Amino acid sequence: MVSRIQHPAGGYKKIFETCGELNEPIPAIVVGVIPEWLSGSLLRLGPGLFEVGAEPFYHLFDGQALMHKFDLKNGHVTYYRKFVKTDAYVRAMTEKRVVITEFGTAAYPDPCKNIFSRFFTYFKGIEVTDNCLVNVYPVGEDFYACTETNYITKVDPDTLETLKKVDLCDYLSVNGVTAHPHIESDGTVYNLGNCFGKNMSLAYNIVKIPPTQKDKSDPIAKSKVLVQIPSSERFKPSYVHSFGMTENYFVFVETPIKINLLKFLTAWSIWGTNYMDCFESNETMGTWFHLAMKDPAKYIEHKFRTSAFNLFHHINSYEDDGFIVVDLCTWKGHEFVYNYLYLANLRENWEEVKKAAMRAPQPEVRRYVLPIDVHREKQGKNLISLPYTTATAVMRSDGTIWLEPEVLFSGPRQAFEFPQINYSKFSGKNYSYAYGLGLNHFIPDRICKLNVKTKETWVWQEPDSYPSEPIFVQTPDSVEEDDGVLLSIVVNPGADQRPGYLLILNARDLTEIARAEVEVIIPVTFHGMYKP
Repeated sequence: MVSRIQHPAGGYKKIFETCGELNEPIPAIVVGVIPEWLSGSLLRLGPGLFEVGAEPFYHLFDGQALMHKFDLKNGHVTYYRKFVKTDAYVRAMTEKRVVITEFGTAAYPDPCKNIFSRFFTYFKGIEVTDNCLVNVYPVGEDFYACTETNYITKVDPDTLETLKKVDLCDYLSVNGVTAHPHIESDGTVYNLGNCFGKNMSLAYNIVKIPPTQKDKSDPIAKSKVLVQIPSSERFKPSYVHSFGMTENYFVFVETPIKINLLKFLTAWSIWGTNYMDCFESNETMGTWFHLAMKDPAKYIEHKFRTSAFNLFHHINSYEDDGFIVVDLCTWKGHEFVYNYLYLANLRENWEEVKKAAMRAPQPEVRRYVLPIDVHREKQGKNLISLPYTTATAVMRSDGTIWLEPEVLFSGPRQAFEFPQINYSKFSGKNYSYAYGLGLNHFIPDRICKLNVKTKETWVWQEPDSYPSEPIFVQTPDSVEEDDGVLLSIVVNPGADQRPGYLLILNARDLTEIARAEVEVIIPVTFHGMYKP
């Protein structure tokens, strides 16, 4: 699963460049044969505008949201893309400058306004971005593009038109939610966000959005907080990008990457401050695991602890014989990985990219196992009795349970990230296969498959080719877990013709089934979904 390819030509820089919308879908040239049953749309989101006029965006998570769509029907493929018309985008295009502060880019007052106008701009309150460049997911019969703030944007998955901005604060006690909700087979949506309560108390709320309503009303209007998880620090919530869910439990991993709320609340009165300026690392807390029951909804008081790591993506979690198995894509240590994702770093020449990655936290796929029933008389003993894992959990004298992981994959500066599974059949269940995007010193250059039971790996890779997160689509009526295909958008900047393409791989062995090539470069995308 380790990349054997170097990138001295720096072709990866092309995926961090601005591109334009398309006026209409363009036909792709299909090489190979697309399965007859594969009929639907691959929807993807990522940054597409990396500067406004003369003002650049500085961080990977700042570029304005561009939605991509590959349509597959009767063996034919078209490609289409449009910017999501958020307030951040529309105002930036209207005023020809960065108007709303993004993750790593501060917005400055209009220089044409007088000093009094600028003064009041500073103190009018925090204007949170609605730049929904991270993911897209269904709620009832609708689809929403999202980032990690309290704003989600309703989009039309067929035309890619922007329909409506929704403020989740109008319905829920949250100050933002993750871009990775869990969705059950009936359409119920679960998500997690932080919340500032009475007396500035801080907690993490797990929220539930019901499925499509019989009266066709908006499910979001009937959403509710299901259970609350306490924070380890009163004024400093941990950054959270995803969470785990089994059949009966929620799993929340609280990392030492903290948001300093006092700094955040005053940041917008300080010239040139952005979200990244409000993050800090707690070098002493390590990492905490929290469990909560789904039904009845209840927080479990066990104190699970382990050493410090960054976490962005859960792979899967499941219950087995009184234990909860949690598979994660981790980055060792307490330094924030996002510090290395400024565009200036990612656009460096290859040798400089490698040097930066040498200093950064190192990636590792880990399995942690949490005992559900904990008894103090077993202090000092390994509480894990599952025969297939070396992960341990040991009760300490202070009542905390110290966790040590089993390493499922580790390669120096080689990450297995943006993980996917056969979600519809194996989310929250004992499973065998995970699929991921291989990052080589932060540069995406391969697609990987990992057998989490045997640690066997498979890789798809081609020189000067930069894929996206692989989406698993199951073969109709299939029985085997990996009977399906993987869909990924690949960019080959050096190609004389058709440098972007949709890649279709056999999920069993990562052999190529087909590709659908287009005449345009496609910038980096983060997450997305397949809509049948």
